[in-house]
Amino acid sequence: MQRLKLFIQESRQEFKRVNWPTYKETTRLTIVVIFMSLLTAAFLGFFDMIFLYGLDSFLLQ
Repeated sequence: MQRLKLFIQESRQEFKRVNWPTYKETTRLTIVVIFMSLLTAAFLGFFDMIFLYGLDSFLLQ
């Protein structure tokens, strides 16, 4: 039980030392993540359509 109490105390101390991002940084980085996710989805979707079209035309001949 003593080890658990020590762990919680040390965790609280560490959280006080964390350099949390500002609201502006969080918003900007969230927008970057969403944009990159959409870009990746579009890229993969484009190649999926190309491969599907190629596979369909290969199998139907």
